[in-house]
Amino acid sequence: MLRTLVSPDRIVTDPDVISSYAHDEAAWAPYGTAAVLVRAGSTDDVRNVVAACAERGVPIVPRGAGTGVVGGANALDGCVLLSLEAMDDIIEINTEERLAVVQPGVVNDTLRLACAERGLWYPPDPSSAPWSTIGGNVATNAGGLCCVKYGVTRDYVLAVEAVVGRGEVVRLGRRTAKGVAGYDLCGLMVGSEGTLGVITEVTVRLRGARSPERTVVGYFDTLRDAGAAVSGVTAAGIVPSALELMDRHVLEAVDAWRNMGLSADANVLLLGRTDLPGEAGEAEADAMVRLFEEAGATWAARSSDEAEAESLFSARKLSHPALERLGDLLTEDVCVPRGLLPEMLTRVEAAAARHDVHIANVAHAGDGNLHPVIITPKGDDDARGRAERAFDQIIADAIALGGTVAGEHGIGLIKRRGLRDELDPAVMAMHHAVKNALDPAGIFNPGKVVGTP
Repeated sequence: MLRTLVSPDRIVTDPDVISSYAHDEAAWAPYGTAAVLVRAGSTDDVRNVVAACAERGVPIVPRGAGTGVVGGANALDGCVLLSLEAMDDIIEINTEERLAVVQPGVVNDTLRLACAERGLWYPPDPSSAPWSTIGGNVATNAGGLCCVKYGVTRDYVLAVEAVVGRGEVVRLGRRTAKGVAGYDLCGLMVGSEGTLGVITEVTVRLRGARSPERTVVGYFDTLRDAGAAVSGVTAAGIVPSALELMDRHVLEAVDAWRNMGLSADANVLLLGRTDLPGEAGEAEADAMVRLFEEAGATWAARSSDEAEAESLFSARKLSHPALERLGDLLTEDVCVPRGLLPEMLTRVEAAAARHDVHIANVAHAGDGNLHPVIITPKGDDDARGRAERAFDQIIADAIALGGTVAGEHGIGLIKRRGLRDELDPAVMAMHHAVKNALDPAGIFNPGKVVGTP
């Protein structure tokens, strides 16, 4: 059927190749066996696939690079896996309007580099930026290290082209700096994880190049002290360009892999940055050092070596692959009010002790977004059961503190119960109503996000 609608060289039926696309990085999320893989090369390809699947009731699972960690791109039995990775053109970078138009398969860092060559900056910077695609970033509303000051992907998406319903191609949003014509359907697509349609083009807002950053480093004995430093920075009215946390488990994992010597002097490492220009940047960096010390840092200082500062932030981005070397990972993504970060970190430690599991903590600490990573030995079913209970406990604690079950990774498969716990029944009914209205054939990534656990 698809061979008459899409070029045969874009259709893959080899089971081994299909299996390599069957799931994302969520090691414990279930996945099925797709009937076929389509590597779309154009909006027309996507439209034809959607129309054919809608007519026959065949589910479609869109995917990009597969760097997600919640099972959002996992295959369903008999589905069409629709890969957007070959749609990787940067269509336009407009320096006057400060916007870029890209296809969904463009890698985040590729866009950032292309913008930098024109004196512009695309801020969203997830740790997976060297591999993750803009389409996937939009689908999950990805964040990153600088989102504490500059916001997440949603804050930069001006417009999208998408294939929806039974194969209709629509443009949502606008290129203008302002606009309030109609409901924000473009915003609705951001973070929808492929459940409302397939995004085939994205227009993003850009910023001008920013001033060089100054880096502040703090060593702490406890997570609570590091959390108190973050709360102190927030209470002082400082909005750093980054404020990241790594605990001893993460530092040791990175050291074991890359021999960076990070764990020699600290149980917890807090990395702050400011990109204010001139004397204002000097003053903000000095203030962060002082606030780190007042919160109990065993050592705090401004980094005078740019290469050293970059290596520290590189270590932060290497934390997940370094931890993967230790076993199977179950990665959390809870977010709490920033003032409650110390309490949430304490509760994470309590969950680790209560359920006898190994939890490594990394966090976009400046905006209260924690990523506790639960590590279990491969093939240890008993440890896996304990890890799942700890996972649920951390979600419950985040909700109890007025937080959310997902700060930037999305819901996918593994957070569906948490979403139901966070939202009241009337709000969940609204979600289902939107899903049913925009996906009348029920084919777009069924079972994900608002699906029944």
